[in-house]
Amino acid sequence: MQIECVVDSHSQTGEGAVWDDAAQRLCWVDIPAGLVHRFDPASGRNESRGLDEDVACLAVRESGGLVIATRSGFHFLDFETGGKHPIVDPEAHLTEHRFNDGTTDPRGRFWAGTMKDRGKPAAAGCFYRLDPDLRCHAWESGFFTTNGLAFSPDGRTMYLSDSHASVRTIWACDYDLDDGIPSNRRVFFDTRAVAGRPDGGTVDADGCYWMAGVSGWQLVRLTPSGTIDRIIDMPVERPSKPMFGGANLDTLYVTSIANGLTPGSEGRQKQAGGLFAITGLGVRGLPQTRFAG
Repeated sequence: MQIECVVDSHSQTGEGAVWDDAAQRLCWVDIPAGLVHRFDPASGRNESRGLDEDVACLAVRESGGLVIATRSGFHFLDFETGGKHPIVDPEAHLTEHRFNDGTTDPRGRFWAGTMKDRGKPAAAGCFYRLDPDLRCHAWESGFFTTNGLAFSPDGRTMYLSDSHASVRTIWACDYDLDDGIPSNRRVFFDTRAVAGRPDGGTVDADGCYWMAGVSGWQLVRLTPSGTIDRIIDMPVERPSKPMFGGANLDTLYVTSIANGLTPGSEGRQKQAGGLFAITGLGVRGLPQTRFAG
C-alpha cells in the first residue's frame, strides 16, 4: 500500500470528492474557499473554478456539467465557463446554514444535508433529496453536522452520519429505490470505538463502508454488519472524504482539511489540506451514479 499527496493544495476544508468515470477525473471542493476542483491523474493537473460562496458537495450530471450544493442551495455549474444557475434553496430563510455532504442514489437522485455553521451550534441540519425533475424534498432534521452519505452496492441501504463530537454516529437506513425514501434508521457504527469522528464516506464493491476519521489521523473500513475490518493511518489529522477512482476504481482518493489542526501538530502534517491517493489496497470501488436531472 502507498499513500501519496497528489495535490498539495493546503485546502481549508477539502471535501466532496466524486470520480467522473467518463472523463477519468476527480471533482472535489474547498468549502469556505468556494473552489470546485477537477484533478486529472494522467497529467497531474488540478484545475479550479472559484465561486462567490461556500460550496460543499457535488455530483456529475448525466446531461453535462455538475450539480452543486452551496450556502445558497442547489445549483447547476458549468465547470468550463464557471457559469452557475440556481435550482432551489430550501433553507433560504436560515441565513446561518449551508449545505455539507452529498451523494447520488442509484437512480440519479442527489442527496445532500445542511448544517448550522454560524453562531451557536445546534442540531438544526436536515437531509434533502433533489429529484431529476428538480423537485426538492426534505427528509429528516435534527442533525448538527450532516455527513457520510453513501449507498450499498444494491442501493437498498443508505448510510449517513453526524460528525459532531456529542453524536459521532453513523446510521444505516432501508432505502426504497422506487420512491427514494429511507426508513428504519438505525445505528450502524458508534465512532467512539475509534480515534476519529465520522466525516465523508463511500462504499466499495464488497459492500464495505469507508469512513474518513476526521481529527483521528485515520480511515476506517467497516463491514456491512458494522464491524471494523481495517484501519489505515493517514499522514494528516483531518481526512474528510474518501472516494474510489482510477481506470479500475482501485485508487482511493482522500480529501483533507488544513483548518482546525491540533496546535503544535503542524510540523507533522505539512501536507494537511491536500488531496491524497492510496494504491495497493486490493479493493475496488463502485461507479458513481450521475445526477439524472
